[in-house]
This record gives sequence, structure tokens and C-alpha cells, in this order.
Amino acid sequence: MNRLQNKTSVITGAATGIGKATVELFAKEGATVLCADINTEEMEKTANELNKNGGNVKSYHVDVSDEESVTNFANQVKEEFGTIDVLFNNAGTDQEGGKVHEYPVELFDKIIAVDLRGTFLSSKYLIPLMLDNGGSIINTSSMSGRAADLDRSGYNAAKGGITNFTKAMAIDYARQGIRVNSLSPGTIETPLIDKLAGSKDEEMGHKFRDANKWITPLGRLGRPDEMAKVALFLASDDSSYVTGEDITADGGIMAYTWPGKMLIDNEWKEDTE
Repeated sequence: MNRLQNKTSVITGAATGIGKATVELFAKEGATVLCADINTEEMEKTANELNKNGGNVKSYHVDVSDEESVTNFANQVKEEFGTIDVLFNNAGTDQEGGKVHEYPVELFDKIIAVDLRGTFLSSKYLIPLMLDNGGSIINTSSMSGRAADLDRSGYNAAKGGITNFTKAMAIDYARQGIRVNSLSPGTIETPLIDKLAGSKDEEMGHKFRDANKWITPLGRLGRPDEMAKVALFLASDDSSYVTGEDITADGGIMAYTWPGKMLIDNEWKEDTE
């Protein structure tokens, strides 16, 4: 407990999923948490609940893909807090778009704008608030930034960019005492997964989760709180000598080259029930 005591943390994409779980965990660990998202209604619900229980959480409407929105937010944070200690660039979006020759340009631009450009803009305008005292930056990438998915080239490009952008930032700011790492989740039970693949109560959502049970060595989807714990490690002094790394938390998917025997081994599939 109290691993982030007296630290000010900014979390983008804070309203739902991994972002929300991280807000809750960071607040419990003693941080002042500044939540940024376009979904202010959900953020405010979380903030109010945490503040009732002794937390110190504030919410801000921010569109990370919009430079003016990000600069206004950074200026407000500077005015209210002066400096920050942790930046979790977690905001992101995803959607299938078909093969590259079919892929809508506007969809590609949107995903790049939110996921990759948003990480750049938030870093560019908030890093100055970390230069004097150092700190930790965590960028949400994905296992899809290390390997590819069918019909999701825009997301693959954005997340692959984030993974390498993280390494560039780690080199740029190491001598200022700013550590920069990326977190690459696998498939996590979030509202975004419900939107992409269907909820647990829908037939397609049920089929999607069943498929992930056997293809994931741990036999299930991940939980947002599990990702939040990895983010906490990277944000805290527990990872004081870790920078430029991409930590993949995917239940083991990236540990194998291809499904191989898993495709025909019924015992493997039955073990996940």
C-alpha cells in the first residue's frame, strides 16, 4: 500500500476498462489521480465514489487526438499542481477495417490520431511538468503492436508505433530521471471488447470468448485490474531500474509461434472449460 503516496498521476482513457481500473488502484495507493477522457460522465462517477472513500481524484474532458484540447489540459494541470510524477498514456480506440486496399482512410486516420498521435501529444505537453523531478511514463501498446491481426492494420500500425516510440522516449529522457515503458495487454474484458466482438450475453461474443479460451495458454481473457497492477509496478519505485521496456501481459499468447497441436488437441480445449 501507499506505493504512490504524494505522487500526482495523469491517466488518459480513464473512464472505462484498463484506465478506470488503474484510476481505482492508483487512488488506493495514495496518488492524486487526474483522469482525462472524452467520457466525463463515467469518469465523474468513478471520481466521486473514490473521493467519498478518501481518494483524491479529479476528472477532465480531454480529446487526446486534438492538440488544443491537450495543451489546455496540460496548462490546467500546471496551474493547479505544478508538476506530475506519473503519466499513463492509456487512451485508445480500435475497429476492424478490412484488408489494406479496402481499409477506409478516415478509420485509419482516426485510430492513428487517438492511439499514436494521442500518446505523442500527451507526452509532448505533459513531459515538461516532469523534467525537474523525474517520473514514470507508461504507454498502452498491445500484443497487436508486436504481431498482426486480420483486418486491423490501422490498429497494428498504431500500436507498433507506440512500442517503438516508447523506446525513443526512454532514450530521450533517461538522463532527466524519467523512465518510459509500454504495457502491451492481450485480450482484456473491457467495454471495447464488447464493442468489437460482442458482449458475453451475445452469441458472437460468446464464440469469441470460447475461441480465446483455447488460444490463450492461461485459458481466459485478462481482467482490467490485472493490467492496472502492471501499470502500478511501472509507475512505482519498484521498477526504478526499468526503462525502454515493453511488458506484455497477454496470458501467454506471444509465447508460442503457431497454435500447432492446439488446433486438434481436444484435451487442450477441454482444459479451459
